Amino acid sequence: MLSLLCPLVAQAQLNTDRLTAIGRNALYFEDYVLSIQYFNQVIRLKPYLVEPYQLRAIAKVQLEDWEGALEDCNRAIEINPFIASLYYTRGFIYRQLENWPAAEQDFTSALQSAPQNRTYIALRADVRMRMDSLAGAQADLDRLLELSPDQLDLLHDKAVLCIRQQDTLQAIHYLERVVEKRPEEPDNWSMLGSLYLMSGNEIEALRCLNQAIEHGSTWAGDYVNRGIVCYKRHDYKTALADYDRAVRIAPKDIQCHYNRALLLQEVGDYNHALEEYNRVISLSPQSYEMYYNRGLVCMQLMQWQKALQDLDVTIKHYPYFMPAYYLASQAKIQMGDYRGAQQYRDRAYQLDRKKTTNQIYPQPRTDVDIAKQTPKERDRRREFSVRQAQNSEDTESDNKYETAWRGSVQKRYQDVQLEPNIELGYYAGSKELRQTNYTHPALEELNRSGVLRAPLRFTPKEVQLTPEILDQHFQTITQQTDQINRLAATTGEQAMLLFLSRAIEEAQVRDYASAVDDCTRAIRAATDESPTLALIYLIRANLRAKQKKDIEIALRDYDEVIRRDPSLSFAYYNKANLLFDNHDYEGAIQLYTKALQADPDLAEAYLNRGLTYIYVDKVKEGLQDLSNAGERGIYQAYHLISRFR
Repeated sequence: MLSLLCPLVAQAQLNTDRLTAIGRNALYFEDYVLSIQYFNQVIRLKPYLVEPYQLRAIAKVQLEDWEGALEDCNRAIEINPFIASLYYTRGFIYRQLENWPAAEQDFTSALQSAPQNRTYIALRADVRMRMDSLAGAQADLDRLLELSPDQLDLLHDKAVLCIRQQDTLQAIHYLERVVEKRPEEPDNWSMLGSLYLMSGNEIEALRCLNQAIEHGSTWAGDYVNRGIVCYKRHDYKTALADYDRAVRIAPKDIQCHYNRALLLQEVGDYNHALEEYNRVISLSPQSYEMYYNRGLVCMQLMQWQKALQDLDVTIKHYPYFMPAYYLASQAKIQMGDYRGAQQYRDRAYQLDRKKTTNQIYPQPRTDVDIAKQTPKERDRRREFSVRQAQNSEDTESDNKYETAWRGSVQKRYQDVQLEPNIELGYYAGSKELRQTNYTHPALEELNRSGVLRAPLRFTPKEVQLTPEILDQHFQTITQQTDQINRLAATTGEQAMLLFLSRAIEEAQVRDYASAVDDCTRAIRAATDESPTLALIYLIRANLRAKQKKDIEIALRDYDEVIRRDPSLSFAYYNKANLLFDNHDYEGAIQLYTKALQADPDLAEAYLNRGLTYIYVDKVKEGLQDLSNAGERGIYQAYHLISRFR
């Protein structure tokens, strides 16, 4: 017996090795969704292997399905906790999920097996900075600089760390080294210019900001900051031109409008300054300091009532800001209300007496606002190394594909809509990569009977028929009607099949009312033990659901299908869709769950239940279901995951 089993074991090993190799190649060529399907097959055959879980996790990382990838990593580590790349992958996932302590722990675990790995050290340094563990981050960056003293990205990261440590001079030192080696990148000049401006060195700030703009900066803050430098140097014409450019780049940026308003106010263009303050306040009504500035402009324009309204808002939110009381009293005087003016002065006097000398009170912003540019965060997802994660020497390919499910499908927009009902018909639309089992023993038995003109199929996607094919169906309906009339006395199984056959034809030409009637005749003619009866009830329920009337009757038909054949997962699924359409979301979730109990690979049920969970604000459960839908071939789920996370 053992000798006979040996060839079978060898064949199974060969099959899983081949499936893994094909999946790995698909992963290499950025065909992530397809690679997952191959790894699924290996896992079903040999759930104790680490590699397919690890590779599937890597594919899911590329699709930004962090929850699904985390689940695969956990399973792989349970099987073998001694592979460094598994901890690296899981640490990266935890980082994307902003679970910083878990990420740090995993990168540390990875470094225990690979202490010189620069990727692991760099990611741990990044996580430690986010945790405010600045000493640990500095140790990691210093170690990296020992390994790669001329790597400019590390100098960039050191500058970030120095800013976090409020060491502006050291940050400037590192950034000067970066721009010396890489002068063509505007972002580094932007950072350096911002730091010089914050430290009061306007000359160096202007030099750096000019370089940033000359090298193609598209950040509005560079124009805002250069405008501030020119404003302080009394070059108002250049400052206004820079502010105008900043507003064109970022028309909804409060900072841009605010600085331009201050400059217009400074040069006495009060009407345009008022327009700018109005824009700022409309964009951000909670920017209460803006009301004081607008009040000043209204005073200049002698709009006393409007000025008083703005000053009252300022006083409410900054009760110890004395200039607001003075201006409010002046507005009252101009309006002829001397008693009201005195009340403002009295309030200011009383508050000033209550002030303590050692307490700082909030004051509104009345000066220019620097667009503070911290060093740009690196896109760590792009730094995820498939080679590191696989412990292999493969490199990523630049090949691009036009097939819809290849590449980073999560970046392709998808409408948020449920998958439709699973229908029975002669034509099956493309099911792409889905793992759903679109067969059933009752359907196979019906197709073997040979009474239908073509095999029936379950399909999640109906096909649009051409006029020529529709004409063929109309002709078939005429022929079947003649046959039914000739065999009017026929009963039992033969009559049931005749009416069922015509009902299917009528459904193809969208004559749903006639199709429902023929399904009813087929049900009456059938024997109660017929295995086909459950399918007929399912067809009739689907038809009634399409008619969007007699919903209760359609639900009863689905219940009858379930009673007769509880293994028909599509009955639970279609009924759940109907409940969702009628706003019974909890009922829909329960039925999607039952559908998945009948068929754990029913991809459509995972997607629809996931969207329903999200609709009722159970986002965590919804994302998990969307991950399962994507894993089972509905690639559109990956965009929805990134959209709802």
